[in-house]
Amino acid sequence: MKLSLERKHLPLHLMVLPGVILVIIYHYLPLVGVLIAFENFRPNRGFLSFFTSPWVGTKHFEYLLTIPDFSRVVTNTLIISSMKIVANIMVPVTVSLLLNEMMHEGMKKAIQTTIYLPHFISWVVLGGIFVDLLSPSTGIVNRMLGLIGIRPIFFLGDNRWFRVALVATDVWKNFGFGTVVYLAAITGIDPTLYEAAMADGAGYTRRAWHITIPGILPIIVLVTVLNMSNLMNAGFDQIFNMYNPIVYQSGDIIDTFVYRIGLVDARYSLATAVGLFKSVISAFLVSTSYYVSYRFMNYRIF
Repeated sequence: MKLSLERKHLPLHLMVLPGVILVIIYHYLPLVGVLIAFENFRPNRGFLSFFTSPWVGTKHFEYLLTIPDFSRVVTNTLIISSMKIVANIMVPVTVSLLLNEMMHEGMKKAIQTTIYLPHFISWVVLGGIFVDLLSPSTGIVNRMLGLIGIRPIFFLGDNRWFRVALVATDVWKNFGFGTVVYLAAITGIDPTLYEAAMADGAGYTRRAWHITIPGILPIIVLVTVLNMSNLMNAGFDQIFNMYNPIVYQSGDIIDTFVYRIGLVDARYSLATAVGLFKSVISAFLVSTSYYVSYRFMNYRIF
Protein backbone atom coordinates (compact mmCIF):
# COMPACT_ATOMS: atom_id res chain seq x y z
CA MET A 1 0.00 0.00 0.00
CA LYS A 2 2.78 2.39 0.95
CA LEU A 3 4.69 1.52 -2.23
CA SER A 4 1.64 2.23 -4.38
CA LEU A 5 1.19 5.64 -2.75
CA GLU A 6 4.82 6.48 -3.45
CA ARG A 7 4.39 5.51 -7.10
CA LYS A 8 1.23 7.58 -7.27
CA HIS A 9 3.12 10.67 -6.08
CA LEU A 10 6.14 10.08 -8.33
CA PRO A 11 4.79 12.22 -11.23
CA LEU A 12 4.24 15.09 -8.80
CA HIS A 13 7.81 14.84 -7.54
CA LEU A 14 9.10 14.77 -11.11
CA MET A 15 7.11 17.93 -11.87
CA VAL A 16 8.72 19.66 -8.90
CA LEU A 17 12.23 18.45 -9.78
CA PRO A 18 13.10 21.21 -12.34
CA GLY A 19 12.13 23.88 -9.81
CA VAL A 20 14.21 22.20 -7.11
CA ILE A 21 17.22 22.08 -9.44
CA LEU A 22 16.87 25.79 -10.21
CA VAL A 23 16.62 26.61 -6.50
CA ILE A 24 19.79 24.62 -5.81
CA ILE A 25 21.68 26.30 -8.65
CA TYR A 26 20.60 29.89 -8.02
CA HIS A 27 20.02 29.90 -4.25
CA TYR A 28 22.10 27.23 -2.53
CA LEU A 29 25.28 27.10 -4.61
CA PRO A 30 25.77 30.90 -4.36
CA LEU A 31 25.88 30.50 -0.55
CA VAL A 32 29.62 29.91 -1.05
CA GLY A 33 29.77 33.68 -1.48
CA VAL A 34 28.94 34.12 2.21
CA LEU A 35 32.65 33.55 2.83
CA ILE A 36 33.30 37.02 1.39
CA ALA A 37 31.79 38.59 4.52
CA PHE A 38 34.62 37.10 6.61
CA GLU A 39 37.48 37.92 4.23
CA ASN A 40 39.24 40.84 2.61
CA PHE A 41 37.92 39.64 -0.71
CA ARG A 42 40.23 40.03 -3.70
CA PRO A 43 38.45 38.95 -6.92
CA ASN A 44 41.61 38.81 -9.03
CA ARG A 45 41.85 34.99 -8.95
CA GLY A 46 38.30 34.17 -10.04
CA PHE A 47 36.50 31.40 -8.18
CA LEU A 48 39.60 30.59 -6.11
CA SER A 49 39.35 34.05 -4.56
CA PHE A 50 36.62 32.70 -2.27
CA PHE A 51 39.20 30.43 -0.63
CA THR A 52 42.47 32.35 -0.99
CA SER A 53 41.50 35.85 0.18
CA PRO A 54 42.85 36.89 3.63
CA TRP A 55 40.55 35.77 6.47
CA VAL A 56 39.51 38.60 8.85
CA GLY A 57 36.70 36.96 10.84
CA THR A 58 34.01 39.35 12.11
CA LYS A 59 35.97 42.51 11.30
CA HIS A 60 33.46 43.74 8.71
CA PHE A 61 30.50 43.15 11.02
CA GLU A 62 32.19 45.13 13.79
CA TYR A 63 32.94 47.96 11.36
CA LEU A 64 29.38 47.82 10.08
CA LEU A 65 27.97 48.64 13.51
CA THR A 66 30.12 51.79 13.67
CA ILE A 67 28.86 53.26 10.38
CA PRO A 68 26.38 56.08 11.17
CA ASP A 69 24.47 55.48 7.93
CA PHE A 70 23.77 51.84 8.80
CA SER A 71 21.38 52.60 11.65
CA ARG A 72 19.62 55.07 9.38
CA VAL A 73 19.09 52.59 6.55
CA VAL A 74 17.82 49.93 8.97
CA THR A 75 15.36 52.43 10.44
CA ASN A 76 14.22 53.54 6.99
CA THR A 77 13.76 49.92 5.93
CA LEU A 78 11.60 49.10 8.95
CA ILE A 79 9.49 52.26 8.66
CA ILE A 80 8.85 51.98 4.92
CA SER A 81 8.12 48.25 5.00
CA SER A 82 5.79 48.65 8.00
CA MET A 83 3.87 51.44 6.26
CA LYS A 84 3.56 49.31 3.13
CA ILE A 85 2.32 46.27 5.06
CA VAL A 86 -0.39 48.26 6.84
CA ALA A 87 -1.50 50.15 3.71
CA ASN A 88 -1.49 47.02 1.55
CA ILE A 89 -3.92 45.39 3.97
CA MET A 90 -6.26 48.29 4.70
CA VAL A 91 -6.76 49.43 1.10
CA PRO A 92 -7.46 46.00 -0.47
CA VAL A 93 -9.84 45.08 2.36
CA THR A 94 -11.75 48.33 1.92
CA VAL A 95 -11.93 47.99 -1.87
CA SER A 96 -13.01 44.34 -1.64
CA LEU A 97 -15.82 45.31 0.75
CA LEU A 98 -17.01 47.98 -1.68
CA LEU A 99 -16.81 45.67 -4.70
CA ASN A 100 -18.68 42.96 -2.82
CA GLU A 101 -21.68 45.28 -2.55
CA MET A 102 -21.81 46.00 -6.29
CA MET A 103 -24.85 44.45 -7.93
CA HIS A 104 -23.73 44.80 -11.55
CA GLU A 105 -21.46 41.79 -12.18
CA GLY A 106 -20.07 43.12 -15.47
CA MET A 107 -18.95 46.39 -13.91
CA LYS A 108 -17.57 44.54 -10.90
CA LYS A 109 -15.38 42.29 -13.06
CA ALA A 110 -14.25 45.23 -15.19
CA ILE A 111 -13.10 47.12 -12.10
CA GLN A 112 -11.33 44.02 -10.75
CA THR A 113 -9.43 43.56 -14.00
CA THR A 114 -8.51 47.24 -14.26
CA ILE A 115 -7.09 47.55 -10.74
CA TYR A 116 -5.24 44.23 -11.09
CA LEU A 117 -3.34 45.16 -14.27
CA PRO A 118 -0.70 47.45 -12.64
CA HIS A 119 0.51 44.47 -10.61
CA PHE A 120 2.19 43.13 -13.78
CA ILE A 121 3.99 46.35 -14.74
CA SER A 122 7.69 46.55 -13.90
CA TRP A 123 8.97 49.26 -11.56
CA VAL A 124 11.47 50.17 -14.26
CA VAL A 125 8.52 51.40 -16.31
CA LEU A 126 6.45 52.72 -13.41
CA GLY A 127 9.43 54.56 -11.91
CA GLY A 128 9.76 56.74 -15.01
CA ILE A 129 6.00 57.29 -15.16
CA PHE A 130 5.76 58.42 -11.53
CA VAL A 131 8.79 60.68 -11.87
CA ASP A 132 6.85 62.54 -14.56
CA LEU A 133 3.49 62.44 -12.78
CA LEU A 134 4.93 63.71 -9.47
CA SER A 135 7.20 66.37 -10.97
CA PRO A 136 6.84 69.70 -9.10
CA SER A 137 6.90 71.69 -12.34
CA THR A 138 5.18 69.61 -15.03
CA GLY A 139 3.56 66.74 -13.13
CA ILE A 140 -0.21 66.34 -13.40
CA VAL A 141 -0.53 65.71 -9.65
CA ASN A 142 0.91 69.11 -8.73
CA ARG A 143 -1.14 70.76 -11.45
CA MET A 144 -4.29 69.35 -9.89
CA LEU A 145 -3.16 70.50 -6.46
CA GLY A 146 -2.54 73.94 -7.89
CA LEU A 147 -6.19 74.16 -8.98
CA ILE A 148 -7.23 74.09 -5.32
CA GLY A 149 -4.55 76.53 -4.19
CA ILE A 150 -1.87 74.12 -2.94
CA ARG A 151 1.71 74.97 -3.80
CA PRO A 152 3.78 72.42 -5.76
CA ILE A 153 5.21 69.57 -3.67
CA PHE A 154 8.50 67.90 -4.58
CA PHE A 155 7.29 64.40 -3.72
CA LEU A 156 10.46 62.62 -4.86
CA GLY A 157 12.89 65.27 -3.61
CA ASP A 158 11.53 66.14 -0.17
CA ASN A 159 12.27 63.88 2.80
CA ARG A 160 8.92 64.79 4.34
CA TRP A 161 7.00 63.41 1.36
CA PHE A 162 9.20 60.72 -0.14
CA ARG A 163 7.99 57.87 2.08
CA VAL A 164 4.38 58.89 1.47
CA ALA A 165 5.01 58.80 -2.28
CA LEU A 166 6.62 55.36 -1.99
CA VAL A 167 3.75 53.86 -0.03
CA ALA A 168 1.06 55.48 -2.20
CA THR A 169 2.60 54.27 -5.47
CA ASP A 170 3.25 50.80 -4.06
CA VAL A 171 -0.38 50.51 -2.95
CA TRP A 172 -1.59 51.70 -6.37
CA LYS A 173 0.46 48.97 -8.03
CA ASN A 174 -0.39 46.07 -5.70
CA PHE A 175 -3.80 46.63 -4.10
CA GLY A 176 -5.55 44.92 -7.02
CA PHE A 177 -3.85 41.64 -6.20
CA GLY A 178 -4.84 41.90 -2.53
CA THR A 179 -8.40 42.75 -3.52
CA VAL A 180 -8.67 39.50 -5.49
CA VAL A 181 -7.48 37.55 -2.44
CA TYR A 182 -10.03 39.12 -0.09
CA LEU A 183 -12.87 38.86 -2.61
CA ALA A 184 -12.12 35.16 -2.89
CA ALA A 185 -12.33 34.92 0.90
CA ILE A 186 -15.64 36.78 0.91
CA THR A 187 -17.17 34.26 -1.51
CA GLY A 188 -16.59 31.59 1.13
CA ILE A 189 -18.91 33.27 3.61
CA ASP A 190 -22.29 31.58 4.04
CA PRO A 191 -24.82 33.67 2.02
CA THR A 192 -27.61 32.74 4.45
CA LEU A 193 -25.94 35.01 7.00
CA TYR A 194 -26.51 37.98 4.70
CA GLU A 195 -30.10 36.92 4.06
CA ALA A 196 -30.77 36.69 7.77
CA ALA A 197 -29.16 40.08 8.36
CA MET A 198 -31.24 41.69 5.59
CA ALA A 199 -34.37 40.14 7.07
CA ASP A 200 -33.48 41.82 10.37
CA GLY A 201 -33.09 45.15 8.58
CA ALA A 202 -29.30 45.38 8.57
CA GLY A 203 -27.88 47.77 5.97
CA TYR A 204 -24.67 47.55 3.95
CA THR A 205 -22.50 48.94 6.74
CA ARG A 206 -23.81 46.62 9.43
CA ARG A 207 -23.57 43.57 7.18
CA ALA A 208 -19.97 44.43 6.34
CA TRP A 209 -19.05 45.10 9.97
CA HIS A 210 -20.77 42.11 11.57
CA ILE A 211 -20.56 39.47 8.80
CA THR A 212 -18.02 40.22 6.06
CA ILE A 213 -15.12 41.49 8.16
CA PRO A 214 -15.38 38.71 10.79
CA GLY A 215 -15.68 36.21 7.94
CA ILE A 216 -12.43 37.26 6.29
CA LEU A 217 -10.60 38.11 9.53
CA PRO A 218 -8.62 34.83 9.54
CA ILE A 219 -7.29 35.65 6.04
CA ILE A 220 -6.44 39.21 7.12
CA VAL A 221 -4.54 37.94 10.16
CA LEU A 222 -2.80 35.27 8.09
CA VAL A 223 -1.67 37.75 5.42
CA THR A 224 -0.48 40.16 8.12
CA VAL A 225 1.54 37.50 9.90
CA LEU A 226 3.13 36.23 6.68
CA ASN A 227 3.98 39.77 5.59
CA MET A 228 5.97 40.25 8.78
CA SER A 229 8.72 38.24 7.09
CA ASN A 230 9.12 41.15 4.64
CA LEU A 231 10.01 43.73 7.27
CA MET A 232 13.61 43.80 6.02
CA ASN A 233 12.49 44.18 2.39
CA ALA A 234 11.16 47.64 1.67
CA GLY A 235 11.15 47.22 -2.12
CA PHE A 236 14.54 47.70 -3.76
CA ASP A 237 13.27 47.84 -7.35
CA GLN A 238 10.76 50.58 -6.56
CA ILE A 239 13.07 52.74 -4.45
CA PHE A 240 16.06 52.31 -6.77
CA ASN A 241 14.02 53.64 -9.69
CA MET A 242 12.54 56.57 -7.75
CA TYR A 243 15.06 57.81 -5.19
CA ASN A 244 18.01 60.19 -5.44
CA PRO A 245 20.75 61.47 -3.06
CA ILE A 246 18.46 64.26 -1.82
CA VAL A 247 16.15 61.75 -0.11
CA TYR A 248 18.75 59.31 1.23
CA GLN A 249 17.85 60.49 4.73
CA SER A 250 14.31 59.09 4.49
CA GLY A 251 14.46 56.66 1.56
CA ASP A 252 17.79 54.86 1.69
CA ILE A 253 17.19 51.22 2.68
CA ILE A 254 19.40 48.18 3.30
CA ASP A 255 19.22 46.93 -0.29
CA THR A 256 20.11 50.29 -1.88
CA PHE A 257 22.90 50.69 0.68
CA VAL A 258 24.29 47.28 -0.30
CA TYR A 259 24.06 48.20 -3.98
CA ARG A 260 26.11 51.37 -3.50
CA ILE A 261 28.87 49.96 -1.30
CA GLY A 262 29.04 46.67 -3.20
CA LEU A 263 28.59 47.43 -6.89
CA VAL A 264 29.40 51.14 -6.99
CA ASP A 265 32.21 51.36 -4.41
CA ALA A 266 33.40 47.75 -4.99
CA ARG A 267 33.59 47.05 -1.23
CA TYR A 268 32.47 43.47 -1.71
CA SER A 269 33.25 42.14 1.75
CA LEU A 270 31.39 44.90 3.57
CA ALA A 271 28.41 44.64 1.22
CA THR A 272 28.27 40.88 1.78
CA ALA A 273 28.37 41.43 5.55
CA VAL A 274 25.38 43.78 5.30
CA GLY A 275 23.53 41.31 3.09
CA LEU A 276 24.26 38.44 5.49
CA PHE A 277 23.03 40.52 8.42
CA LYS A 278 19.78 41.18 6.59
CA SER A 279 19.41 37.54 5.55
CA VAL A 280 19.82 36.26 9.11
CA ILE A 281 17.18 38.68 10.43
CA SER A 282 14.86 37.84 7.52
CA ALA A 283 15.28 34.10 8.13
CA PHE A 284 14.34 34.63 11.78
CA LEU A 285 11.27 36.66 10.78
CA VAL A 286 10.20 34.05 8.19
CA SER A 287 10.53 31.23 10.73
CA THR A 288 8.71 33.19 13.43
CA SER A 289 5.87 34.27 11.15
CA TYR A 290 5.44 30.72 9.85
CA TYR A 291 5.32 29.35 13.41
CA VAL A 292 2.81 31.99 14.50
CA SER A 293 0.60 31.40 11.45
CA TYR A 294 0.68 27.64 12.09
CA ARG A 295 0.15 28.01 15.84
CA PHE A 296 -2.78 30.43 15.72
CA MET A 297 -4.23 30.17 12.19
CA ASN A 298 -3.48 26.49 11.48
CA TYR A 299 -1.68 27.52 8.27
CA ARG A 300 1.06 25.28 6.97
CA ILE A 301 3.02 24.94 3.72
CA PHE A 302 4.28 21.40 4.22
